Amino acid sequence: MSIWFNKQITIDGINPLGKNTMGEHIGLHFTEVGADYLVATMPVDHRTHQPYGLLHGGASAALAETLGSVCSALVIDPEKFICVGIEINANHVRSVRSGFVTGTCTPIHIGATTHVWDIRIKDERNKLVCISRLTVAILKKKAL
Repeated sequence: MSIWFNKQITIDGINPLGKNTMGEHIGLHFTEVGADYLVATMPVDHRTHQPYGLLHGGASAALAETLGSVCSALVIDPEKFICVGIEINANHVRSVRSGFVTGTCTPIHIGATTHVWDIRIKDERNKLVCISRLTVAILKKKAL
């Protein structure tokens, strides 16, 4: 059973959410949506490197936060609610110099006022690069 508010959501419907955002700037691209998960890729290149030529931890955190935030946005009724990240952590367990990394986001908790997401980022060899957890607040939209 799908956790998404729009049960017919597709990748073609998700990718435009990244237009004119940090995700677009760093080359993030959503690649797969399942009943309870979302997958995105990000290049490891000059946009996402730190000075030693390795994937920047902040780029991994940006991938994780984008995945989790978009997942929350896909779960809520956008006419009634907004969602904002309130806490993220990231453990960087392996370095990457080039290629692509892939993040997969799954729910840990989907509540009325908070969501908690697990994001696992892997390299092209399917080796774990970063494990992250994002907490998102769900807020009622204020009347205009």
